[in-house]
Amino acid sequence: MIDEEREGYTTWLALNRPERLNAFTAQGYRELRIALERGSADDSTRVVVLTGRGRAFSVGADRSLLDPKSTATERENAGDEFFRLLEVLASFNKPLFGAVNGLAVGFGATMLLYCDLVLVAETARLRLPFTELGIVPEAGSSALLPARVRWADAMWTMLSSEWFDASEALRMGLAWRVVPDCDLRQATSSAAATVAARDPLAVAATKRLMIDGRVEAARRGIAREVQELRALSERPRS
Repeated sequence: MIDEEREGYTTWLALNRPERLNAFTAQGYRELRIALERGSADDSTRVVVLTGRGRAFSVGADRSLLDPKSTATERENAGDEFFRLLEVLASFNKPLFGAVNGLAVGFGATMLLYCDLVLVAETARLRLPFTELGIVPEAGSSALLPARVRWADAMWTMLSSEWFDASEALRMGLAWRVVPDCDLRQATSSAAATVAARDPLAVAATKRLMIDGRVEAARRGIAREVQELRALSERPRS
């Protein structure tokens, strides 16, 4: 699922499952985690960019993960891979950029909260559909989103499950820049190259300072989300 490309000191990781709008399976979670771990350990990689192929950045979890026919072992494996990926995202030690080329839904949107800078194509659309699905936020987003955007915007996007566009993402503070679709690659490359040209030790130290506390905040948020989801699944529905 992951295409890896080097561009100077920047490594691009492209979600490449366009026929399924870059939806994640357990294997996809695993592949992205391994690619991030490789970038983290590679001294010649100074910036990592996440993007998507086709008309979506990612629409989150593949429907197969919600299939009642899947076995308990399959669901457990997917959950384990998901949480391993979140741990790597939360503690990633190098600048992580998001280049949102299209639809970003569910985990396709919440993973952006682990990106240090997010550039969004003008036609991109985002959604946090959890209440409509009858579930709660995931990936620590219940803690990370209010820390990143205005409180009212965080509440509305979570409670309403409504779509929001690139300009809204910029206004609320989730996106750093909105650019024409045709310029997304170049604009992201230019920004990544600027950061990659700086002293890598100073950049790494600066990131540590800037995200201090995020790992624990994400872990606490994830634990609360899992607890609420479990309680919700056990509750009788009216």
